[in-house]
Amino acid sequence: MKFWSPRSGWRIFLFILVVLSGGFQSVKAVTDTTSVDSIKKQIKLLVQDKYYSQAAKAYDSLGKLYHRQYGYNKYTMDSYFSSLKYYSLTGDSLGYFNQYLVIGDYYTQDYFMHAYAEQYLKKAQQYFERTRNMPKVIESRLGLENIAQNVEPMPPGLKTHLRETVRLSVQYKQPYSQAYALSLLANTYSRAKQPDSAYYFASRSLIISKRLQVNWLIALNHFYLGLVEQFRHNSMAAIEAYQKSYDLSKAENSLGMMQELSRHTADSYSRMGDYKRAYEWSLRRLDYTVQFYASEQTKSIRLQELDSQIETLAVEKQLVEEQRHNQNVLNSVLFVGLVISIIGVFTLVYLRRQQKLIDHQHTVIAQQQIRQLELKSLRAMIEGQEGERSRIARDLHDGLGIQLSRIKLFIEAHQEELPSSIKRPLNQFLDEACTETRLISNDLRPYALSTFGLVTALEDLVQKLNLVNKTKLILDHYGQMPPLGDEAAAMIYRVVQELLNNALKHAHAQVVTVQLMVNEEAILISVDDDGLGADFDNLLSKGNGIANINSRIAYLGGHVMWQSEVGKGTAVMISLPMQKLQKIEALA
Repeated sequence: MKFWSPRSGWRIFLFILVVLSGGFQSVKAVTDTTSVDSIKKQIKLLVQDKYYSQAAKAYDSLGKLYHRQYGYNKYTMDSYFSSLKYYSLTGDSLGYFNQYLVIGDYYTQDYFMHAYAEQYLKKAQQYFERTRNMPKVIESRLGLENIAQNVEPMPPGLKTHLRETVRLSVQYKQPYSQAYALSLLANTYSRAKQPDSAYYFASRSLIISKRLQVNWLIALNHFYLGLVEQFRHNSMAAIEAYQKSYDLSKAENSLGMMQELSRHTADSYSRMGDYKRAYEWSLRRLDYTVQFYASEQTKSIRLQELDSQIETLAVEKQLVEEQRHNQNVLNSVLFVGLVISIIGVFTLVYLRRQQKLIDHQHTVIAQQQIRQLELKSLRAMIEGQEGERSRIARDLHDGLGIQLSRIKLFIEAHQEELPSSIKRPLNQFLDEACTETRLISNDLRPYALSTFGLVTALEDLVQKLNLVNKTKLILDHYGQMPPLGDEAAAMIYRVVQELLNNALKHAHAQVVTVQLMVNEEAILISVDDDGLGADFDNLLSKGNGIANINSRIAYLGGHVMWQSEVGKGTAVMISLPMQKLQKIEALA
């Protein structure tokens, strides 16, 4: 039994100060005067005296302080998981699943973490429904509805579900949840292209948010009001609403929100014809995108959940070891009690052997699960990087590229009104900007390839090359192309692109024919031209482009044959086994 002492009493007093400095629902409740170092020192003292319940609450307050200072960051997640750990040690189910709700809600800020966020929120909702804690049930519903509103296509029952959440919030007197649910309804109606309904719900949410002084929710509602104004073609009013939201989001360190606001602000300036500001905001959006999705800080957050699962397995393994130790003690007692009994001895030996087998099985299973989670963490990081590259490529192609083309067409239509000293360099600058944008977009990811697949991408490539070259390019396709993974499709596309570029640059051909033949066993590709031909015995050992083609086809498990005679053209035959391509798809 632990008695009261002046030292322990002083530590509990420090804990009370920590708790008073932070609440569950609002990050604003953590005061600016509370420093990270002071809370860490208080936590250390609480853990030393084994006040785990107080330590869990202090870690929760520390996480909110980290979020207030740095925005979306890994230090906040470390604090929340530490809080979860100490709630588990104390057996506090309410605090434990309350922290599940906090973690799930925090993960909703990152698109790549939505799957994990949904898992945490569903577990929290199940517990709070079982214990009839309706305010927490409402919070869990809101977190899941926030994820659902980003799903394409939009779930058909989402509006009804959100209206029910609003009704429950009013019934149980939860104004914060009511404001949040109304804001989600505004976004849902905005996506459904119903601006009047979106304006109605955003305005109602904004009134409640201002009364509660929840800055991030105020910023969100200004953003939705801006979307409504833009839908009504009131670009200046939309920009004013976006600016209000941007100022609040910047104060809250919300990179994700600032990214979206920059994109919509650029679009509004573009609609007004102010392309200079549209370009500036597009660059700002690109910078926020890189900061949020490509930074080491954000990647570490995505790996945090997988690391926590690995730690959970390690804890389970430790519990198995403790159970085995307890079982060994019990076996020893039984052995002493049944030492004179032959049956008891054989029974004891049998039990011990069985226990060792079970322990070994648990250990093997834990190691396998840890290995699988490590592979998933690596794959998640790679997929996050590749996904963001494709996103940036689409934005450059669909946003900046289109705007530059519009500017160029406008200048060409008014060339007579411009002096020649301005017209010539201006056209040159625009051509260079369009070319640079197109090159960057295609280097990141061909749009047709990621959207429509390999065959359509090759048709698009041939069509574009026919527009800018005198050589006639023909594409013939036979057989049904099976689904290919992104990696295999991208490699095949790059190989064909390289062969066509070589034919256009060096062969001086009149016609280049590409044939794509698909059957159940293989994909056959041929690229033939009627050009000058070449000595491939020397080129195969010297050309980097040819070496790249050979290496890519070899990675896909295929073969390349080069045939050429001087003056009689060139034929390239590629064979790709379907079995190897399907394995690459399964690993992708």
